Amino acid sequence: MLQPLLRDDQFVADVQSGGEPRIWWLGQSGFLLRWRGRFVAFDPYLSDSLTRKYAGTDKPHVRMTERVVAPEKLDFVDVATSSHNHTDHLDAETLLAMRPKALLIPEANRDFVARRLGCDPAWPTGLSDGQPVELCGIRFHGIASAHEQVEPGFLGYVADLNGYHIYHPGDTVLYDGLIVKLSRFHIDLALLPINGSLPSRRVAGNLWGREAAWLAKEIGARLAVPCHYGMFEFNSVTPDEFQDECRRLDVHHRILQNGEGLNL
Repeated sequence: MLQPLLRDDQFVADVQSGGEPRIWWLGQSGFLLRWRGRFVAFDPYLSDSLTRKYAGTDKPHVRMTERVVAPEKLDFVDVATSSHNHTDHLDAETLLAMRPKALLIPEANRDFVARRLGCDPAWPTGLSDGQPVELCGIRFHGIASAHEQVEPGFLGYVADLNGYHIYHPGDTVLYDGLIVKLSRFHIDLALLPINGSLPSRRVAGNLWGREAAWLAKEIGARLAVPCHYGMFEFNSVTPDEFQDECRRLDVHHRILQNGEGLNL
């Protein structure tokens, strides 16, 4: 099994040392952001709930990479996000152990989120496409995502860090209007899923690596980082296609290892 660059206490020590803006890959679509003493966990999945759920079925979720950190060690997180209701983007085990101060969700998913987490339906902050909100001193903008098609329950986020913009779509494929929605933000960092779509997987698809590179180019992203691979054997790719297309298109990119961070 693949090992994260940093794990558990070493990871937490890295996160809590220094004060410069920095982001770490937690695995799958999960990222941890540090900015001005605030911490944001984008779509964290830090359990084995899916592996247990699908054990003994015809769609086993065999983990490829060890968990970066136990979620209870991240109890200092200010805001966690969920882009949609799939468990690797809305994991009760992770969120209940992490206990973030605020949870940002698609407004359309409010009732589902409350049932899964057993929380007051009024507690999460809901957003819709094109809508902004400020949480813990960070401004977030809702950007529709398309997990095969555009639906209200699939929402990416642009985090505005005093003019530095991070785009996290959760899961998405390309759709008409996405580039227009994103171009007005002058995206500095795009965190893009690259595992693609194959009918044999029997799960909703994502961008292929070449499409993620093209999207980063079209929106003028200053840096593109791939994600949503290397977690489950049945639904993964290598970042080679993404990296090759970024080089061809002259897109600045960075391949991270789980548990690895980069300065913004």
